[in-house]
Amino acid sequence: MSNLKILASLCFIAAATGPAAAQLEPPSPAVPSPPIASTDVPPSDLPDLAKISESKTIVENAGNSPDHSTLVKAVKGAGLAETLSGNGPFTIFAPNNAGFDRLPPGTVDALMKPENQGSLSRILKNHVVSGKVSAADLAKKIKAGKGKATLATLSGDKLIATDEAGAIKLTDGNGNASSVDKADIMGSNGVIHSINGVLIPSEKKTETPAP
Repeated sequence: MSNLKILASLCFIAAATGPAAAQLEPPSPAVPSPPIASTDVPPSDLPDLAKISESKTIVENAGNSPDHSTLVKAVKGAGLAETLSGNGPFTIFAPNNAGFDRLPPGTVDALMKPENQGSLSRILKNHVVSGKVSAADLAKKIKAGKGKATLATLSGDKLIATDEAGAIKLTDGNGNASSVDKADIMGSNGVIHSINGVLIPSEKKTETPAP
């Protein structure tokens, strides 16, 4: 399947069936308080805490999270590991494994094929924002925006961040929504916020150069 066909099919599903269309199952509930009420992730919530460090890159920290193994494989397959290991800084809204599992059957396997690297790269870049944006920073942006904040991603698309009962929700241009389930996993070149779904970019956009 070609790059455009994959993106078009995901966008078509979104348009035909409404919000969260690219996710066949509803995402698991977000943890309500940590994303906004606290900028620290409790140690008990961090996988392999001893291996996660602010001195390591966000790619290295993601690699030490078993719950993000699909994401790490995708980042490497898309050829983005070197870019996201650069100076940045970057903010990554990182889909967990369950989030990838909610995509239509066969989508992840198709995206991992070499001929679909462009589509995979574009989808992953839709989860990356330039700058180091903590949960507290995001909460301030949402408050300043009177309930929502618009975030420009490296794919050239925009995400809308809102506060839903104390949890940060992100909505892509197709209406798919995901929530932050772990916030502020700090690295040397940025920050990771784990989310429970995949955010699909619009079919055609101009990508934003990485910092």
